[in-house]
Amino acid sequence: MTAAEPVIRVRGARTHNLRGVDVDLRKGQLVVFTGVSGSGKSSLAFDTVAAESQRLLNETYPGFVQSLMPSLPRPDVDEITGLTAAILVGQDTMTANPRSSVGTATDAWTYLRAVYAALGEPAVPSPAHLSTTHPDGMCPVCQGTGERADLDPDQILDPTKSLNDGAIGFPNFAVNSLFWKVYARSGYFDPDLPVGRYTAEQREQLLRGHGPNVDTGSYPMAYEGLLDKISRLYLAKPADTLKPKIRDALARAATRGRCRDCAGTGLSQPGRDCLLGGLTISAAAALPVTDLDAHLAGHAGRAPAVVGRLTRLLHSLDGVGLGYLSIDRRASTLSGGEAQRLRTVRHLDSALTGLSYVFDEPSAGLHPDDVSRTVHVLTQLRDKGNTVLVVEHNPAVIAAADHIVDLGPGPGVHGGTITFTGDYPALLAADTPTARHLSNPIALNPAPRSGSGTIRVEHATRNNLRDLTVDLPTGVLTVITGVSGSGKTSLLDSIPTDEGTARLTQAPISGSRRSSLATYTGLLDSIRKTFAQTTGAPAAVFSANSAGACTACRGLGLTYTEIPFLDPIPVTCTACDGRRYTPQVLAYTVDGHSIADVLALTVEDAPEVLTAPDQQRILHALRDVGLGYLSLGQTLTTLSGGERQRLELALAIRAGSSTLLLDEPTAGLHLADVDTLTRLFGRLVEDGRTVIAADHHLRLIAAADHLIDLGPGAGHAGGTLIATGTPSDLARHPASPTGRHLAGNLTTRAVCGSPQIVEGLRLRGVRDRRCGGLLVGDR
Repeated sequence: MTAAEPVIRVRGARTHNLRGVDVDLRKGQLVVFTGVSGSGKSSLAFDTVAAESQRLLNETYPGFVQSLMPSLPRPDVDEITGLTAAILVGQDTMTANPRSSVGTATDAWTYLRAVYAALGEPAVPSPAHLSTTHPDGMCPVCQGTGERADLDPDQILDPTKSLNDGAIGFPNFAVNSLFWKVYARSGYFDPDLPVGRYTAEQREQLLRGHGPNVDTGSYPMAYEGLLDKISRLYLAKPADTLKPKIRDALARAATRGRCRDCAGTGLSQPGRDCLLGGLTISAAAALPVTDLDAHLAGHAGRAPAVVGRLTRLLHSLDGVGLGYLSIDRRASTLSGGEAQRLRTVRHLDSALTGLSYVFDEPSAGLHPDDVSRTVHVLTQLRDKGNTVLVVEHNPAVIAAADHIVDLGPGPGVHGGTITFTGDYPALLAADTPTARHLSNPIALNPAPRSGSGTIRVEHATRNNLRDLTVDLPTGVLTVITGVSGSGKTSLLDSIPTDEGTARLTQAPISGSRRSSLATYTGLLDSIRKTFAQTTGAPAAVFSANSAGACTACRGLGLTYTEIPFLDPIPVTCTACDGRRYTPQVLAYTVDGHSIADVLALTVEDAPEVLTAPDQQRILHALRDVGLGYLSLGQTLTTLSGGERQRLELALAIRAGSSTLLLDEPTAGLHLADVDTLTRLFGRLVEDGRTVIAADHHLRLIAAADHLIDLGPGAGHAGGTLIATGTPSDLARHPASPTGRHLAGNLTTRAVCGSPQIVEGLRLRGVRDRRCGGLLVGDR
């Protein structure tokens, strides 16, 4: 077969847990990969098909260009043919650069500057005078950041001490340090006089003065005031590049706020004065996308080409459900799902066709109201002549697929095979975990629990919350619902906490590439102790980070091959065969298992080997949150956001946290895993704990004891309380988008005989049009 063949042909794929997978993916179709978490979906779509496409494309560039590009190892596969250039659209969060925004990520800022340069009054010499990153346009005081940081000298100087006594209380300025010598030997001050007794002139010279070089005894150093020096050396740098002790000192001494000179706009005077329709460019950029579009509508006739480029982009942003964002919104504040949709917008107007787009759960973090927009975007890309490969769990996205590849039947070692290929109607008739759960109708909680008390949130104004006061019951499962951007996470973050509260997000877990499930949970310490007691060897030899590490790979299990013009390529260590330990350490066994054998066990299989009570408790907690398929030695860097959150949840449960706050705990989960998590939440509240989650998943919403629905829209159109009560209450609420979708996915059997809900369904015009057991709402 040739590259022009109508299918992407994969033969013998063994990446990660794939078991010699053979599959044909027809080009020009929307192909959805389904299966339980850990079944091999991403291994096939991303780590096999997309990885090989990118590797082969990189090889077409000259060697010099290749040296500037990341290199990908060839996936473990016998043959792949028919590949096209692949574009990966993942859920990675966007850069934390303070200048990065929605506008810079989409070119909306560039287009808006062009509009204001063409139509704004008084006119600016060029678009550069409207840019906070160009010397002509940036505020000279804050350098375009819109922020100014001030140091509090009282947090740096102790007025009761002299220079010789250590009056400067800031790292790197201690007595006899190089920096300290500049001040003590400058001749401006008596080094034995308490700084609190300095004259006004001396204090100004110490804090902000300048002067000639001072002989420090090492080499001459120019005199620079203390505050100016600290600002230049540390305050102007990104916080994550500084040592912890410097960050802590700045946290005490520095206060940040809007730059007074530019009022936080970051612009110089000409840019601040330029108006269009009575708004400065900064004010226009702060509008939600939908409002900015309306603001520009009256000016399109004056410069249709310039304004048209921007309005088309704004329409695309609104079309993917991001109309509530403003283009000055910092990229670092976007969720993974928002960042993914933002990246997608860049491809909608592309003239390129014949590409392969590979999406990682594009419905993650989306309300059912917004999923239809995502489906529309995916079909748009397909209809332009592209192949769209999607890893997904959402039933609406699966139903929209031209072709479905279901992997499993289980996770990890129990997955890696194809259990079904075909279209949606055929899937519903199949016998796979995905098919069974798609056919299982949603049922409302028939007996919601009553709270044992309340947690009150008063006058919350975080982000778009509108002076919100609400009571959350304790001792029950509460789900905060609402469309994307309605304020759910803002409310979750506004809940007061105490020492018994665990706040769980999907943020990356801190740790190195050596950190694993066993090290992070503390399980490895117990395992090492068991090996030491049984074998008589020191516990340190059973650490791959210490005495027992393989000398060739230093305990990583990998070595890195240096190839000219390419990045170092990781290769399994040939000395230890990836087992990380020396042969001497591997010779020690407990019940026939070496330390490497134990770390290769899955959480599910490990209890048969690790029988100590503390080991069993950790493994039980991990299994309860649905992580039984992970191996004990799996590194944290390979875990998904949902897996990281469930790992933190397991530790919080084991630590006895009484209140659990979770942000989208169902993100990235198969329907089977959602049911597992929902049952776990039920057991936790039965044990007297409080579980509060912000989430969109209708199955979790239906199982809740109490719901808090926010909206009615996103951004400035949200932030208010729509409804509170049980799932039955929400299902018949006339003004709730969430309630509408909840009611539309019920069957008459699942409404627990409630005449009110049946009547609510009737009034909504919902009729029983079955599709695999799901009732679809007709409106």
